[in-house]
Amino acid sequence: MTTYRGTPDGAGRRVAVVASRFNEMVVRKLVDGALAGLGKAGVADEDVDVVWVPGAFELPLAARTLASGGAYHAVVCLGAVIRGETDHHEHVAAAAARGVLEAGLAAGVPVMFGVLTTDTLDQAMDRAGGRHGNRGWDAALAAMEMVSVMEQASSGGGAS
Repeated sequence: MTTYRGTPDGAGRRVAVVASRFNEMVVRKLVDGALAGLGKAGVADEDVDVVWVPGAFELPLAARTLASGGAYHAVVCLGAVIRGETDHHEHVAAAAARGVLEAGLAAGVPVMFGVLTTDTLDQAMDRAGGRHGNRGWDAALAAMEMVSVMEQASSGGGAS
């Protein structure tokens, strides 16, 4: 039996971070966390591009374009969808999640879903560097791990 287990080694990797401007106060903290996580993993600053889009609904198209272009090893999508007075947030969050998934599947490149879906701004802030950590950091490290797993699986180089 062969086992594949990724490592968050970002040396020599190129990464795109796609961020939603909507709820930018929250998303900026997610971006900062992602950039710090990528740096900790060894990704050079010059190997990271940050692309800002209007909202979470627009993340999938940008992610698919970037992931399909061949320039990046991974794409990290960041946003914050916070419940409002209507059910609009449910539609936006579902579309973003589905689209980000489809972008990665279509491109064959890790495309990570780092979009917060919370009931309140306080909950979002707790997950953007507050008491529940930083989901941007988590998504960035998961992206590096997935790049490693994909490389192992495609070359048959897992650990036995």
